[in-house]
Amino acid sequence: MSTSDSGATPPEPVPGTQGTQGTSGAEPGPPHGAHGRPLTRGQKWTTYKDSPYFPATVLLLILAAAAGLFAGSYTYAMANPTPHQIPAAVVSLQETARGKAFVTAMDEALDASLDVHRYDTAAQAREALEEQEVFAIVRPGGAGVSLDVAGASGAAVAQLLAESAVKVGDKLGVPVAVKDVKPLQKGDPRGLALFYISLAAVIIGFVGSIQLSVHARSLIPLERIAFTIAYSLLGAFSIAAVVDWLLGAVDLPFAESWAILALTMFTSGMVFTMFNTLMGRWAMLPTWGLMVILGNPSSGGAVSWPLLPSLLGHIGRWLPPGASVNAQHTAVYYQGHQRIFPFLVLAAWSLVSCTVFWVWRHRHPGGRDHMPQHAAAAT
Repeated sequence: MSTSDSGATPPEPVPGTQGTQGTSGAEPGPPHGAHGRPLTRGQKWTTYKDSPYFPATVLLLILAAAAGLFAGSYTYAMANPTPHQIPAAVVSLQETARGKAFVTAMDEALDASLDVHRYDTAAQAREALEEQEVFAIVRPGGAGVSLDVAGASGAAVAQLLAESAVKVGDKLGVPVAVKDVKPLQKGDPRGLALFYISLAAVIIGFVGSIQLSVHARSLIPLERIAFTIAYSLLGAFSIAAVVDWLLGAVDLPFAESWAILALTMFTSGMVFTMFNTLMGRWAMLPTWGLMVILGNPSSGGAVSWPLLPSLLGHIGRWLPPGASVNAQHTAVYYQGHQRIFPFLVLAAWSLVSCTVFWVWRHRHPGGRDHMPQHAAAAT
């Protein structure tokens, strides 16, 4: 081969092909066809909804609102307890002119929030206190007045009544003898332990259900209910054992308190399961709103119902946290006077939650035989 062959120039490119291929630095031609048109608003919205930014933005707004609601609900209910309606027994057969003046002045001192119930005898009044129909007993007689309060019905209420009675007595010149006939236990001087154990049962109840949905997703409905019962029994035992046996804060009637805590935890877990069935990944929102933002402040555990805003005081009795506190409170301090109402409330929430879960179980995101909702509807 000659040296002239090695220095030969390359052939000229075919006309019309330069800039389209074969040249490494060629610039792309202008966009054309359907791919070149800009996206419409609808297409942009669809793309955004399918991206991870949409749920992240929704969560950002929801969490901001939840933070405000959480702080607002607890501050509204607990920051400045104010008497709205305090039932008090008056022994009418012992009532004197000075006693009547004392009761009237007490009502004025409490901004007309004293709800007077009259009983003929001290024994009848005491029975009403044991049944938690009244929070105090006024027994006029002789030169002064006796006021029996029940710290177990609410430390803040008892303190308010006692302080108001002393001030009114000084103003009227009437001697007042105040006695706490239902004192709180020494390990729980503010009466908050029962609120805390009920709060633990409520929160661990639905957190346990969340964890089952994440880590044991393939459980079928009966298995899910069975495991909810199991962790409720074990969790309730742990709560009662720590508070009573380990810390000695409250002397619990162990079997009854254990049963109340277990029923509370099961109810809370099944409420989340119900909402998970109906709302999928957004189930935490109604659960948190019902149990924590609304249920706990209105439960009467941290602030007694007579000092709560009236609407919250009425609503709280019908929600699982309030029913749990109510049943636990009676079990510990009013033994022999337990009422069925709080158990009916917890049972009703459990039954409704289990029924909804079972009837619409094909919508629940878990289960080994789970299939998409549209496929289940077609079968």
